[in-house]
Amino acid sequence: MTKSSVTAIILAAGGSTRLGRPKQLLPYRDRSLLRYVAETARASVAKETLVVLGFEAERMNSELRGLDVRSVVNPQWEEGISSSIRAGISSLSASINATILLLCDQPLITPELLNTVMSTHEISGKAIIACEYGDTIGVPALFARTLFVDLLQLRGDHGAKQLILQHADERAVVPFPGGIVDIDTVADYDRFLSSGN
Repeated sequence: MTKSSVTAIILAAGGSTRLGRPKQLLPYRDRSLLRYVAETARASVAKETLVVLGFEAERMNSELRGLDVRSVVNPQWEEGISSSIRAGISSLSASINATILLLCDQPLITPELLNTVMSTHEISGKAIIACEYGDTIGVPALFARTLFVDLLQLRGDHGAKQLILQHADERAVVPFPGGIVDIDTVADYDRFLSSGN
């Protein structure tokens, strides 16, 4: 695949209150989760990678040093994930036709998965390409520019899942069994590491 006109937006502004320490900085494969996910996004055919920071933004930004990524600080990060989605979407250039929203607590994403999401969008023409895992669909998820206005309307601690569910006729899904791994607590992290990943 050639470079696309898609921006990968990594939502990494949260304070990880349930975990008790910044999940962005948890060690994984000799680097932080944040850096690992940023490297993964950069290795895909996405045109650019944008990281939305908030909590301890300067410290998080230092984790990205040397990577070809752009960061933006969301001063309203405490309002919830929707404020980070808005900050990311508002920072996109007019040449971007779609975005893939990513979280830094899904460490099993791969460049190949992101490329599959983008190629599914190209082939199907659907405005939303979501990942399917367990009994749910969610992020990583691609949204075409036609839905940027809807993403900008999100409020509170509600992510893009409500849009994914509302637009079933405009949606295609890509299987991502590893998406079921979600690190919110110390127990989640320990379980993940002990699983051999």
